[in-house]
Amino acid sequence: MRAYTPSRFNKVLIVGLGQLGLPVAKYVKERGFDTYGYDISTKAMERAEKVAGIKKVVDSTFNSSDLNDFDVYIISVSTHRSDDMFTPQTDGLLSVVEKISREAKKNGALVSIESTIPKGTSKKVFEMLSHRLHVVHAPHRWYALEEKVHGVNQLRVIGGVCDCCLKAGMQFYDGRDTLSLSSYSSFSSRASTSSSSSSSPQQHNNNYNNTNDGSLGIPMHPVTEIETAEITKVVENAHRYLQIAFAEELYLYCQANNINFPELRDALNTKWNVNILEPREGIGGHCLPKDTKMFLHSSSSPSKSKRSKILTAAMEVDQQYRRYRQTRGGNSAQIREEEGDELLSSPTSSLSPINSVEDTEERS
Repeated sequence: MRAYTPSRFNKVLIVGLGQLGLPVAKYVKERGFDTYGYDISTKAMERAEKVAGIKKVVDSTFNSSDLNDFDVYIISVSTHRSDDMFTPQTDGLLSVVEKISREAKKNGALVSIESTIPKGTSKKVFEMLSHRLHVVHAPHRWYALEEKVHGVNQLRVIGGVCDCCLKAGMQFYDGRDTLSLSSYSSFSSRASTSSSSSSSPQQHNNNYNNTNDGSLGIPMHPVTEIETAEITKVVENAHRYLQIAFAEELYLYCQANNINFPELRDALNTKWNVNILEPREGIGGHCLPKDTKMFLHSSSSPSKSKRSKILTAAMEVDQQYRRYRQTRGGNSAQIREEEGDELLSSPTSSLSPINSVEDTEERS
C-alpha cells in the first residue's frame, strides 16, 4: 500500500445495524456524513431508516456504481455462532469482508472493524482486501442505559494493521491525522486521566463540535500493534467476568458460613479501591461468556496448561453459583426475600446499573 495521504471522508457504510451498529450509524449521520446501512435483516434496515434516516443498501444495489465508492466501511456485526451465542465465530464478519473486497472500487478507503474479534483477525482482513484498503480495529464501547455518558463517542482504543492504516483511522475517528503516534499517545493519556478523574467522561470531549469536520470527533487512544487493540476488548470483558465471578464466590462463601452478604458487600465497598458487584442469576448476556472464551483461546500455545487458570476457575464458579440458585428454587427476587431486606435496602450507589450482572452485555 502507498504511503498515507490525508483524504476527505464523506460516504460511510455501516454493516450491521443491531444493538451496536444502529447507535454508530445514528452518530455518524449526526456528524454530517452521507450515511448508509446494511444488515442481513430487512427489519433492521427499515428500523434504521425510520428512526435515524439511514439510507438502505441491499444486496441487489450494493454492487451498483453509485454505492460501491464508499470512503469508510464500519463493520459492527455479531461474532458469535448463530446456533450458540456463547461461542465466538467470525464467519459472518469474513463474508462481509469478501463482499467489500469484490465490490469496493475506491483504493485507500478505510475499513474499521468495531466488532469484537479474536487476535489476528485484522491482518487476515487486510490480506483478504489485497492490501488495497486501510484496516483498523476500533472496538466498540457503548452502554445502552447511559448512552449520553457511555455512548459511541467516549474515549476508545484504535489500532491499525500498518502505520498508514492507523493514520487514516485516526483522521476519521479523532481528526488528528497530522500528529505523530507519540503525540496521539500523549493526548490519549491525558484524555484517559481526565476521564478517570471527572464525574462525566463526556467532559474530555469538549474540544469536539457536532458538525462534520471530516471526522467523528471521538477521542481515541492509539496503540502501535493491531493485536493490542484486538485483545483489549476481550480482556475488558474477561476482567468484568472475573469481577462478577468473585462476587458470586463471595456470596457462596457467605451462605456456607452464615454471613450476611449484602451487609458485608456494603462494608467492603466503603473502601475507595474496592467495588464488589451484586451477583444475581449468574453472568448474563452473551458478550461476557463469548469474549472470555475468545480470550482463553487466543493464546498461541497449543497447551491447555498455558491458558488462564483464573478464568477457567471463574467459569466453574459461575456454574456452581447457578446450581446453588437453582437448588434454592425460584428467582432472585424470591431468594432476596428469603435472605431478608438488607439487600433491598442497600444504598443506591452500590446497586447502580453498572454493578448489576444483567446489564453487562449492553456495556460490552
